[in-house]
Amino acid sequence: MSETIRGKTGNPQSIPRMAGALPGASETLTVPPALAGQRLDRVLAALCPGHSRTRLADLVRRGQVTVSGRPVAPSDTVDAGERIGIRFDPPPETRLGPEPMTLSILFEDPDLIVVDKPAGLVVHPGAGHARGTLINGLLHRYPELARMPRAGLVHRLDKDTSGLLIVARSERGHRALTRDLALREIRRTYVALILGQPVSGRRIEAPIGRHRGNRLKQAVSPGGKPADTEFRVLERFPGLCWIEVHLGTGRTHQIRVHLAHIGHGLVGDPLYGPRASFGKGVSAAVCESLRSFPRQALHAIRLELPHPHTRTLQSWTSPLPADLQALLATLRHDRDGRDLGG
Repeated sequence: MSETIRGKTGNPQSIPRMAGALPGASETLTVPPALAGQRLDRVLAALCPGHSRTRLADLVRRGQVTVSGRPVAPSDTVDAGERIGIRFDPPPETRLGPEPMTLSILFEDPDLIVVDKPAGLVVHPGAGHARGTLINGLLHRYPELARMPRAGLVHRLDKDTSGLLIVARSERGHRALTRDLALREIRRTYVALILGQPVSGRRIEAPIGRHRGNRLKQAVSPGGKPADTEFRVLERFPGLCWIEVHLGTGRTHQIRVHLAHIGHGLVGDPLYGPRASFGKGVSAAVCESLRSFPRQALHAIRLELPHPHTRTLQSWTSPLPADLQALLATLRHDRDGRDLGG
């Protein structure tokens, strides 16, 4: 694979690029004239587009990248013709090993997997969740994901959010999906139950960064990353609304943070939402149902995207989980009973 760019002379030059490497494999690359004199981290990013800059920088720091046989730092410059040696260890998550798991796969082909994730399933191994995650199950079903950056993940869902998740199955698929996500060509639709009665739908554009006082939380912050959320009201209940949400960006906890920021937190959200008091208009029976609801009332219901290879528009829908169906039935029964004077 190659990419044509202009070197210092202004003449077009072709840069060979590595599509990917198997875990534990070694690669030797030659610095082309077009990249002569540039920092090693920038050269690696240009030559290894299938790997994130973070992963490549980590390989350099761990001494698994050499230039002409010598150890290097990310900021070191390289000359044309120098040989870059790279030893690819599997990322930490792929060392955890595959685990057999029942998964709901709505679509699969050589480039793309669409998973319908249940609430309660952690997506990615991390502190306190070394095993039993979605990634462990995917690695068992699709061993080739071990060679993919982040095991093919291009976005995530929180543990207690249910619904649709995209996984790239090939380097080609990963490049296309991450690009389409950045360009907002992937439409992600959620449904949620929120506290209060917004007058109408609205767009929320507020930067999100880490919460200063709680490392588990995110917050609207002037120094955060740009974040864009849009919602519309689908159904109203006394003191509550059932809404449809569209993501323009994909920051951590974005929907939860943005809705809490405007005073309409998600029902059942232990970090950002109301748990004890639900405001005026909510009956005692409904309050009991809301307090006992075990998770944030948020479901990733639809995905629409251009296929990473064919570019044909494709879409999937996830049925509403039983817990949300039951909660909505309770709310409708309560509301309709009031309307009838019951």
